[in-house]
Amino acid sequence: MQDIERATRQQTEKARRDGQSRRRAARAPAGGPAGGPPPQADPGSVTPASAPTEPAPPVTALPAPAGVGPARLGNTGLGRYGESVAARRLAEEGLRILDRNWRCVEGELDIVALDGDTVAVCEVKTRSERSFQQPSEAIDHIKADRLRRLAERWMSERWPGHFARLAGPEYRPGPTDPPWAPVPPGGVRIDLVAVINRVRGAATVDHLRGVV
Repeated sequence: MQDIERATRQQTEKARRDGQSRRRAARAPAGGPAGGPPPQADPGSVTPASAPTEPAPPVTALPAPAGVGPARLGNTGLGRYGESVAARRLAEEGLRILDRNWRCVEGELDIVALDGDTVAVCEVKTRSERSFQQPSEAIDHIKADRLRRLAERWMSERWPGHFARLAGPEYRPGPTDPPWAPVPPGGVRIDLVAVINRVRGAATVDHLRGVV
């Protein structure tokens, strides 16, 4: 009888201790044992959710392929590019540039240069390599008449100053010379400088003298 009572008390005491353990576990904060500090994360391991986000590197634009920059310019940009190419070619041929982009109320002259003893009024026409119209086709009779009027106006407004600088302070008109700046011996000529901007490679330049 005593053995039975002792076994019963042991089972009752064990059940009481188990119940107390379960109640303490239920009251303990999640992630750690009852009454103990929460578990510390391993500093060497970082979960994907808490991993720091690296800033994205700046995007660097790739350089444009050689030769395609001017080909993609608008009409104004392509025209200015062609005028620069034409002025460089004329200087290489020995012409002296007097004016560029001279304007008046009637219009604009792209380049005015001195070719020996001749004033060359140069109309610059620039086309892309894929254009259907050639630059030499861009001057019709209306354009030709306007260029003549602009050339006459340039000679009256700009040539005297250029002539004075070219002649120098020692110049003295002769008895038969007019008191104003004389027209150069070679007169005035209207040229066309045709520039073809190629998709790749250097532009091609064709200087056509006396087209008008």
